Amino acid sequence: MSIPPPPGPQGPYPQGPYAPPPWGHPYGPHPRQAPVNGLAVAAFVLGVLCCVPAVGLVLGLIALARIRKRGERGKGFAVAGSVLSSVGLVLWVLVFSTGAAADFWDGFRDAARSGTAFALEKGQCFNTPGGSLQGVTYDVDEVPCEQRHDGEVFAVFDLPDRGPYPGDREVTSTADERCYGLVDEYAMDTWALPADVDVYYLTPTSGSWRAGDREITCLFGSTDEGTGLKGSLRNDASTLDAHQVAYLEAARVVDDALESTPESEYFEDDPAGYRAWAGRVEKALGEQIGMLGAHSWPSAAERPVTKLVADLEAARKEFAAAGTTPAADPFYEHLDEGYALVDGDTTVTARESLGLDTTPPEYEEPGGGGGDSPGKEV
Repeated sequence: MSIPPPPGPQGPYPQGPYAPPPWGHPYGPHPRQAPVNGLAVAAFVLGVLCCVPAVGLVLGLIALARIRKRGERGKGFAVAGSVLSSVGLVLWVLVFSTGAAADFWDGFRDAARSGTAFALEKGQCFNTPGGSLQGVTYDVDEVPCEQRHDGEVFAVFDLPDRGPYPGDREVTSTADERCYGLVDEYAMDTWALPADVDVYYLTPTSGSWRAGDREITCLFGSTDEGTGLKGSLRNDASTLDAHQVAYLEAARVVDDALESTPESEYFEDDPAGYRAWAGRVEKALGEQIGMLGAHSWPSAAERPVTKLVADLEAARKEFAAAGTTPAADPFYEHLDEGYALVDGDTTVTARESLGLDTTPPEYEEPGGGGGDSPGKEV
C-alpha cells in the first residue's frame, strides 16, 4: 500500500497553494495497473506455434473466464490464442485424416536418419568408420559400389513390433535365418559370389529398440576384414536377361532341396531323414528338368542345355537310388555320383552359353552344420 506525500511542494520549492490540473483531479500516487493474465499469454504463444492447439484453446477459454472474474488484463491475448488454436486444431484434424501427418513424420525421420546405419537401403554400398562389420556402429558413409566398400545391402526387413526387446540371441537367430534366406532374391547366381564373401547383418540394440528401431539390414561383406569389396554383387531380374533368369530359377529349385539336409551330420545318425532328403532332391531335379524343357533358349544355348538335361536325368536316378538304400556306403556312392552330375561339365557349358559364372561353389557335407554367422548391432 502506498502512502501519499503531504500536500504541496516539498524541499526548496516555494510553499503555497498547489493548483490542480485543468480537468479537476489533484495529483496523487500513480495508480497500479491490473496484472496481465499468464494463461492468456500462454494461450497466445501456443496458438501462434500451433504445436498443441487443443491445449492453447483450453488455456484461452480459462483465461477469458478469469479475466472477467478478476479484472485482469490480457483479453486480447486470450481471444487471439483461442482463435489461432481453433484454426490449428482444425488443421491437425485434416492432416491426420488425410495421412499427411504420417508423410511428414516419415520425411522428418528419413532426414534425421541420413548418414546413419538406419538409412541404408537395398542395393547401397557403404563403409564403416573402423572398416569392421563386427560390434556396434551408428555412422556409415555411403559410397558407390564401384569403389572399395565394407558392405553391400541386399535386403532390409522389420521385426514384429511386440513388447520389450526380445534379447540378443533371438534377434540374431532371426537375422541369421531370414538374411540367408533372402540372398537368392538379390544374388540369383550364387556361383558368382566370391569365396571370401559372407552374409552379415545390422540388428537393433536394446537401446535402439526402445526408440522404435525394429529394422534388420542384411548385407554382404568380406570375411577377410580390412580387404573390403569392389563392384556390386547384385544379379537379379534388374541386371540379368530373361534366359539367365529362367535358368537360375530352375537351378534354384534343386539348390533349395540340396540345402534342406537333416540336422544330423551323417547318414548313420538319421537314415530315414537322409533318405527323405534324397527323395526331395529327386523331386526337385524332375521339376528343374521340366522348367528347362519348357523354356525357349537362344540358339547358342539350345545344345548345351539339352546335354545338361540328360545329365540331370541321370542325377535324378542316382538320388532316387540313394533314397531307397538302407546302408550308408551305397547311399554315399549314389550321392557322390548325383552331385557330380548336377554340377558337372554340362552344367558349366550351359552356364557359359548363357553368359553366367562358370565357377562351381563348394558344397558343405550333407548334415554338416555351419558356424555362427557374423553380425553387427546398430
